[in-house]
Amino acid sequence: MIKSKSSFVCAAVSACIGASLMLSSAVHAQAVKVDAVSISDAYTRATVPGQKVAGGFLKIQNKGNTSDQLVSASSPSAGEVQLHEMAMEGNVMKMRQVKDIVVPANGSVELKPGGYHLMFLDLKGPFVAGETIPVKLKFSKSGDVEVKLPVNAAGAMKH
Repeated sequence: MIKSKSSFVCAAVSACIGASLMLSSAVHAQAVKVDAVSISDAYTRATVPGQKVAGGFLKIQNKGNTSDQLVSASSPSAGEVQLHEMAMEGNVMKMRQVKDIVVPANGSVELKPGGYHLMFLDLKGPFVAGETIPVKLKFSKSGDVEVKLPVNAAGAMKH
């Protein structure tokens, strides 16, 4: 009897571990490709209730022979999504909205903390770790690219 209970407990633990591995892999960013542009390493961070802004981060690769520009972003999870950059002005790091983000021909650009990033404004609700945030990126040449940003635990840098 003890052997069968032990076997049952081991099987239950194995099933739980397997299910959690499947769930954790489901929130990893998928690679998305449209025309010459591909998106990878996308993520955002969990927010606290009442928080109205969040950042979004990803890598954009352009395998085309001409540059492209990320010109806007939108998400049903936020009232507005802006393109931002962090830059030093004198001895002060400042954040500002930018009109577009150039993705060079046969090159890439990384939207990351401390540099270019997506700025989610007027969040519709908290970003919860383990969920995904749908985002539509609009490029001047490649058009619309839809991606889901995994929500990492607060403070986590990558997926």
